[in-house]
Amino acid sequence: MLNKLLGLWPGNNKKVVGLDVKQVNNIVIVGGGTAGWMTAASLSKHFRKTNIKLTLVESSQIGTVGVGEATIPTLRRFYAELGMDDLAVMKVTQATCKLGIQFEGWRKPGESFIHPFGLYGQKANGIEFHHYWMCLKELGDTSKLADYSLGVNLAKQSKFIEPSPNPPSELSVYDWALHFDAALFAKLMREYATEHRVTRIDAKIDRVNASAAGIDSLVLEDGTVVAGDLFIDCSGFKAMLIEQSLHTGYHDWSEWLVCDSAVAVQSTREGSAPPYTVSRAHKAGWQWRIPLQHRAGNGHVFCSRYISDDEATATLTNNVVGEMLHEPRRFSFTAGRRKLAWNKNCIAVGLSAGFLEPLESTSIALIETAIEKIRRAFARPWYTAQEVDNFNDLTAQEYERVRDFIILHYKLSQRDDGGLWRYCRDMPLPDMLQKKLATFRERGELIRYPIEIFGPPSWLAIYDGFDYLPEQYDPRVNKMDPQYLRKALTQMRQSVATAVASVQSHDDFIAEHCAAVPPT
Repeated sequence: MLNKLLGLWPGNNKKVVGLDVKQVNNIVIVGGGTAGWMTAASLSKHFRKTNIKLTLVESSQIGTVGVGEATIPTLRRFYAELGMDDLAVMKVTQATCKLGIQFEGWRKPGESFIHPFGLYGQKANGIEFHHYWMCLKELGDTSKLADYSLGVNLAKQSKFIEPSPNPPSELSVYDWALHFDAALFAKLMREYATEHRVTRIDAKIDRVNASAAGIDSLVLEDGTVVAGDLFIDCSGFKAMLIEQSLHTGYHDWSEWLVCDSAVAVQSTREGSAPPYTVSRAHKAGWQWRIPLQHRAGNGHVFCSRYISDDEATATLTNNVVGEMLHEPRRFSFTAGRRKLAWNKNCIAVGLSAGFLEPLESTSIALIETAIEKIRRAFARPWYTAQEVDNFNDLTAQEYERVRDFIILHYKLSQRDDGGLWRYCRDMPLPDMLQKKLATFRERGELIRYPIEIFGPPSWLAIYDGFDYLPEQYDPRVNKMDPQYLRKALTQMRQSVATAVASVQSHDDFIAEHCAAVPPT
């Protein structure tokens, strides 16, 4: 009815209240994989009550990068909106549970800590918990901040239980994500999308027709022309539309994130599956290990300035547990983002929009946020220049906030066994990150900027893991009787320990609730 009243269907470039608007009747997504099919699935639901046509063009002859197997909790909200259940998704995607990331050797060789999806302790009187812990530490208490995290302690003991929907206190608050087979998840999204009016074309693109207005059409190898009003570029590093055709430009962040290469390999899974991702620091980068039900994912992210490809590959293969299932695959990248994620009538989603190394499992999360911004921009079947500007502004902020969080891991490291770590220790920082570091160091305040994927508890986890602690705590804490403070925090630690002791192992949880059929 709204479209009819405004006279917007099916014309193009109409005027509404003095605004130039661009009507969208036909959306073309270029590229399948995780980004393409997540976009198609979500938009098929969003536009279900409209006549907008959704087409996805991919070639089954072209592979995907396929290394993104660890996620953050936002993914569970994404597929829940499509009506999918956690345990059902886990069965289909060979998934295990993820309570956080264990960082091994990042501060110094031989040390480790866990960044959980959850809180530490319980705040009181408007004062964050870590100030009370700092006070107790000054009084001689030797407890660790991690002792007050239910998420950390479940992970350390390889246990898992789904969080209570109504936690009795902050001490019980934690979240979880999945380790999954990204190809199987893309297949799940594809099945949903194609069942909900998305047309799939399996073909290679021969050329892209572009003009001053943006992308006009795609020409497939067999000569078929695929036209559209809006094109979504999910073509990965290739960035076929946003860069190869529209020459949008790229912000290069390698001055701060100097790793530029990765080598990845899948292996058989040996032993139990811990409910966390492992990130192990090496002399010129770091290695991930991600346990799935049917195998494990492994990779080594490194800086080619400080290590050769052969040595980097050897570092990975020498540290793989289990039998490798194929030859290691190498790829190169430049950390950064497109200058415009939405340029003319083309929106970049996923790797075509930018790349930040998978240290904190943010690649799929940035796909999710891009899709959500597209949905918000299309509350009706047209868009204006203001929607484009808003999309680009929010995308820039999201990428920059994630960038700064990743930089933090390198900057705070005290490793001195390679040129990479020495460079990162001495490098200047982006202004907003420098302000965050200084403010926390001076008075223990955790700044949260708008449009941040990682909240204060995550920043606190990294600060604490690298032993980057405040010079002073909130003086209001001193009003509390030290004996009462000691007793209260002791009870918190005991509550965490008691709760963890009653929980089944992660392996038992998987076996009981979501064991997948072994692949043939």
